[in-house]
Formats: sequence, structure tokens, C-alpha cells
Amino acid sequence: MFSRLLYAFRSGKNNKFLYYTRAYCRKYLVPDVWCRSRRNEELAQIAARPDRDYIMDRVDYYCRIAAGDFKGGEPWRGELYPVSECPKCNKVYYFDSLEYVRYFPKRLLWHLLPGDITHVPAVPSIVKSRPLAGDVRMSVLFKMDKVRHFIFVSDRKPFAEKQDRVVFRGKIGGRNNRKARRYEFMTKFWGNPLFDLGEIRGRDYNPEWETEKMTISQHLDYKFIMALEGNDVASNLKWVMSSNSLAVMPPPTCESWFMEGRLIPDYHYVAVKPDYSDVEERVAYYIANPDKAQTIIDHAHEWVAQFRDRRREHLILLAVMDRYLRAVNGDF
Repeated sequence: MFSRLLYAFRSGKNNKFLYYTRAYCRKYLVPDVWCRSRRNEELAQIAARPDRDYIMDRVDYYCRIAAGDFKGGEPWRGELYPVSECPKCNKVYYFDSLEYVRYFPKRLLWHLLPGDITHVPAVPSIVKSRPLAGDVRMSVLFKMDKVRHFIFVSDRKPFAEKQDRVVFRGKIGGRNNRKARRYEFMTKFWGNPLFDLGEIRGRDYNPEWETEKMTISQHLDYKFIMALEGNDVASNLKWVMSSNSLAVMPPPTCESWFMEGRLIPDYHYVAVKPDYSDVEERVAYYIANPDKAQTIIDHAHEWVAQFRDRRREHLILLAVMDRYLRAVNGDF
């Protein structure tokens, strides 16, 4: 009972009530016409910034549609709908996209694909996640479901003072779903004293692995935290990389606004084989070489730092939406 109360009040996750309060205030108290009047002025600020090249590099990374890619008459155009409309979906996708699409004329057309996306759609779409393999031009990454995914921590416990163990908590499900990697991991290491593992109860779960939820702060008592992909990206990767613990994971197969595709194995995180056959060996190496572990932690902190600049993030998001809407609608 105590652990449940602790998690309820001090999970370490973003406050959803505060998120929705801000979202509704933004929607109903800030007129769309004010946002549209500000669009060109805000986009023009990018050219005068000293980090212009960095900003445009990220815009190019998220939206890989080049000028002239679409000539008109494409069969998918019938799937587009006005930006004033939004498909029935989780409200966080609606609010996170609305925050920026309201800077543009309501007559423009778009396609928002909510949820955990691991395929490349046939229609150029705004998505939260996309696969790392193949031609992903039709998948335009946007910062959505950020209340759940974009959590950073202030970790005051040094790596050297943490437990020499590996921790993982998460939903698993069966061996044949998108979380199959998690199932294989749990099967391989359940009961191993080097690991503190547990499954969070879900619709399809394994009772023998069920444990109480663990707060983010409790995770930070361990030197190694598994960041395992679920339906798409590993949702805990952002806060793990902002901590003084090491993120341990196979190379990612999907990416989000966090640009997982640009992370360097054994530079930003501890890379292990997809079958987890070397996890114990890799953990032992970094326990014996704390200086090497600290170097990876420092690199991870450098990576996370680029997402902490709120003004720059705002401009990148606005520029990505502008690039996408111009690609599918033409100039406006």
C-alpha cells in the first residue's frame, strides 16, 4: 500500500493535470488570429540566430520532404483534411499538434497520424514516431505525447554511489506483440540477482512477473537502467540519459523527436546485442571501469541539453510544421 501511495504522489512523471490546464488555457485564451499574425515574424527570427544552422539541420532531419517532391495529383491527396479538424485520438496528440498548427490558415490540409507508429504511411503525415529503416520522407516527426515522453531529471546521486545492479519496470505482454523484446529480456534474466525486474499490470500481462510500480527516483538508485522499446521507442530513455545512471539497450529500431537514430552506441548509451547475450558482460565492464561509465553519462547529458532550450525547441517545431504544410499545400 505504501509503495502505491508513494508512486501516486511522487512518481517523478510530468503532471497531467497541469499539462491539460495549460493546453486548455492556450486553446481558449489565446486567439488563433494572434498566433497567425506572429508566424512569419517568429520564423524570420531563425535566420538571425547564431544557431541557425543547427536549427535547420534538425528541421531537415524531422521533415525530409524536399522542395518539389510533390507535383500535385498524388493519389493520397484525398486523405488530407483541413488543419481545423483533428481525428479522434488521444487528446495529447491533439493538443501538442494544435499548439503549432493554429499558427497557420485553417483552410490548409494535413494528415495527423496519432499513436505509436512503426511503419511509413502512404500519406505524408505528422507522426510521433517512425522506423529507422527505409525511406521515411512520408513520416514527419513532431513532438507529441510530450507529457509522457519528455521527462528530464535532476539526479544528485553520483554513479559511484549507486547499486551495481540493472533495473527494469514496464509493461510486457505476450511474446508475439511489439513488446516481444521485453518478453525475451524478462524470460532471460528473471530471478538473476544482478537484475531488479518487474512487469506492470496491463490488459495482457504475466502474473509471475508482476511487481509494484517504481518511481523514477527509485530507479536512480541503480547504476544501470534498461531502456527497452515497447510499441515504438523506449519511453524512459530521455530521463535515463538525463540521470547519472547508464541507459542500457540494443540499438533502436524507431525514433521520435529525441532523434534516437543519431545516438551513438557506447557513446551515448551502453549498447547490447538484440538477443541480450552480452548484457552481463557489458554491465561487469562498466562496474569495473567507472571512468568509462562516467564518460558515457557526460555524453548523454550533452545530448539531452539540446532539448532543454524551450525557445529554440519552439522555433524548430514551428519550422517543421511550416515545412510540412508548404510541402503538401504549396505556398500560402
